[in-house]
Amino acid sequence: MQRMAWLDAMRGFAAVVVALFHLSPYVIGTRNHLLIYEYFDLGKYGVLLFFLVSGYVIPMSLERHGSLRRFWIGRLSRIYPAYLFTVAVVVLLVAAGLGDLHPGLREETVAGALGQVTMLQDFVGVSGMITPFWTLSFEMAFYLIVAGLFAWNLHRLSAWWAAGLTLAAVTGGPMLPDALLGGTPGRRLLLAALLILLVAGCLGAYLSGRRPLVLAAGAAGIAFVLLPAVNGHATRWVVATASWQALLMLGVMFAGTVVHRLQHGEIPRRTAVAALTVVFLGCVFANRLHTGQPEELVRWVSVTTAVTITFVLGFALRERRMPAVLTWLGAVSFSIYLLHVVVLGLLKQVVPVEKAGPILFGLLFAGGTLLAAGFVHRFVEQPGQALGRALQRPPGIVLGPGEPLRAPAATEGSDAGTGSFGKAGQSV
Repeated sequence: MQRMAWLDAMRGFAAVVVALFHLSPYVIGTRNHLLIYEYFDLGKYGVLLFFLVSGYVIPMSLERHGSLRRFWIGRLSRIYPAYLFTVAVVVLLVAAGLGDLHPGLREETVAGALGQVTMLQDFVGVSGMITPFWTLSFEMAFYLIVAGLFAWNLHRLSAWWAAGLTLAAVTGGPMLPDALLGGTPGRRLLLAALLILLVAGCLGAYLSGRRPLVLAAGAAGIAFVLLPAVNGHATRWVVATASWQALLMLGVMFAGTVVHRLQHGEIPRRTAVAALTVVFLGCVFANRLHTGQPEELVRWVSVTTAVTITFVLGFALRERRMPAVLTWLGAVSFSIYLLHVVVLGLLKQVVPVEKAGPILFGLLFAGGTLLAAGFVHRFVEQPGQALGRALQRPPGIVLGPGEPLRAPAATEGSDAGTGSFGKAGQSV
């Protein structure tokens, strides 16, 4: 739909930004890359923009479906096909000697493999198979929490969640444990296995549509907020620098939800503005406050301000026709986000920048990433989404207490898949 095209444009733009962040050391040199990073973290900018868009889209998708069953079928068919395809490609490249497993996975292979199953590997404390997977942990946790709130008819409390998570991050800070649940290899292995059972149980309950099971799954889903709160940085392989920073990123996702609520008149303007202000100020000051590094204030002021301006601009232009190139990039953004680091790693093996030169290397990267993303979107993502729509055809069961029974509706932005990635200790 044209009125949702601005979301595609935002996703496409954010995907390109993150890809350029990872390409920049090879094109402009590491020294210049780090010089820019001192004042503006392009990776963090892309990630937070993705999270805002995701926060805006996911509740809209869930509520227009009116059914947790339909929502989860749509989500799983949207993200898992391309995700599993990427896993398979990485495994094949490693087997062919054109890549290597992340050091964290080599250290804890079994726990790492189990962590990838739920996409919650960062909250287990193990590495993703490739760096981009880290934001999928936040996406999955957000889905589970929002679905749980919907099951208990608490989903319109977005402002309280956005402000509450941010305040918990700011006030809790270093007092929040980073590895309460996954401080040792054995505990991480146990946690990874337990999360598979919990997520499978929640999904099974939602798909069954039985009210007692749905409510139990909803309570478990809400409880997933404990993962970033007490196990947000169990090992050095986790991208979030601490549990408080993990909570802060969830707060940003709920800020996107607040914008959605405000737009549709579901919360008072004063409440929404207050919550968004808390999130903005929390992002600006939390890292300086808890790390003690003055340069963090500069980076977070510049990035948070830029993300806010970009999102406000996109929202203001939501009724305008978006450039076709941006909407196409938005359609393939999930594949761009998953595959661009794979393409980058392959190019470094086959056509190193020292031989190709920075300009040719950059062009090969751009062309290879777009070709790969277009291919995966056409032959992996779209068939997966078509399967999901076929599975959704039986009448949906309204699972949110107090929600009126209604026919399944086409979901605006239901194919939104946000996420991005950065370097551990460098960019959130």
